[in-house]
Amino acid sequence: MTLSVFLFFDGDCQEALEFYATVFKQPMPEKIMKHAENPGGSVPESDKNRILHAELSVLGSQLMLSDYPSGVPFVRGNSSSMVIGSTDADELKRIFEMLQDGGTVIMELGETFFSELFGMVTDKFGVMWQVFKES
Repeated sequence: MTLSVFLFFDGDCQEALEFYATVFKQPMPEKIMKHAENPGGSVPESDKNRILHAELSVLGSQLMLSDYPSGVPFVRGNSSSMVIGSTDADELKRIFEMLQDGGTVIMELGETFFSELFGMVTDKFGVMWQVFKES
């Protein structure tokens, strides 16, 4: 099981990614997925060049970064998510069910283009969590 941090931005993810790569003396990721590359649906023209997903190795962990789609409420500095990955689907379901108790489900657990099991929930303390089944 792994635990990572996911940071969200409002159109300046590329700049943040370059900044963190410099700070932590890491090469820029080879693959930076833009919203235009999302196989899950249509994307407004204004969002096509926003970053959908990028990963940067930081101190032995993966830092994941993304731009919110335009129009999604964004609060600078309060835009992160904890990410839990595991190959144990039953354990992920248990964790997700416990996190949603008193919280708010953002995206129900289900299959996506990148994982056979993925879900997002904000727990009762306001912390956003993403859980996904690793291959």
